[in-house]
Amino acid sequence: MEWLRLSNKWMATVASMWIQFSIGSYTFGIYSSVLKSSQGYDQSTLETVAVFRDIGSSAGVLSGVLYTAVTHSNSYSGFCGPWLVHLAGAIQNFLGNFLTWAAVVGLIKRPPVPLMCLFMFFSSHSMPFFNTANTVSVQNFPDYSGTIVGIMKGCTGISGAILIQAYNTFNKGEPSTFLLILALWPTFVSLVLMLLVRNYKANTSDVKKYLNGFSALALIVAGYLMIMIILENIFSLPLWARIFSNVLLLLLLASPLGIAIKAQKEDSKRFVETLSFESNTSMENPKSVCSSSDSFVAKDLAYHELPSGEGQVNAALDDTIVFE
Repeated sequence: MEWLRLSNKWMATVASMWIQFSIGSYTFGIYSSVLKSSQGYDQSTLETVAVFRDIGSSAGVLSGVLYTAVTHSNSYSGFCGPWLVHLAGAIQNFLGNFLTWAAVVGLIKRPPVPLMCLFMFFSSHSMPFFNTANTVSVQNFPDYSGTIVGIMKGCTGISGAILIQAYNTFNKGEPSTFLLILALWPTFVSLVLMLLVRNYKANTSDVKKYLNGFSALALIVAGYLMIMIILENIFSLPLWARIFSNVLLLLLLASPLGIAIKAQKEDSKRFVETLSFESNTSMENPKSVCSSSDSFVAKDLAYHELPSGEGQVNAALDDTIVFE
């Protein structure tokens, strides 16, 4: 029952945002020095390795092919669904970053340059898979696809700054540890949340204000990070201040959940009101409303949650309610 309450397009959007926040993009500069020194690379070799990381982050063909293959059916029955794309991204992210970390700390024998290039490719090739899987949110809001794409890209853009903030607070000066964080954290978040990212067909009349809320929140997080980075470069902040700033950052990152809960309550309220109106009208004039009721049921087949713990209603079963 609790799982069903999480199954709506607003929670899918929040899950997508959280996954994008965790990716940790544009962070090669944090660990490039330790990679260069531990592997004995010169600058030219390091740049070659970095090129393969750039290629991996830009090559999204395979993620698109996989996404099309596993989402061809709206029902996502069996093993189909965007979660498979997230799973493929999580596996690549873990293998690429973990093997790179293992080579840096000496856990495995120093790999040849071509093999290290492959590690770099896999570690960054996970990003197109996460980005592609989270385009489900675009399908959930077809009238505001540009807004959704902007939100997701914004979350990706500041994901590196988010991880660096945590790294500077607890492990600054240990770039090899940052590699391990890159291997574990995005993998963990995507595996936990990937089943929430689904395509929903529910129709709502007013979603713009909530999407604007998500956009504003992403801007607030970006502004907060910018202010904290400037302050940390001007002043030497004590540990308690850095911890406090990270707690505030976590609260900001959790706040999309509040927007999603509010939006879903409004959707549920609107659905109940519409259902009640259709039921009353059919009781007064069942013949004239029969055809309109059929179209209403066909139009809104998505799962809805009644407000205030009153239970849940599946619109696909509402034929019995309407005609009684």
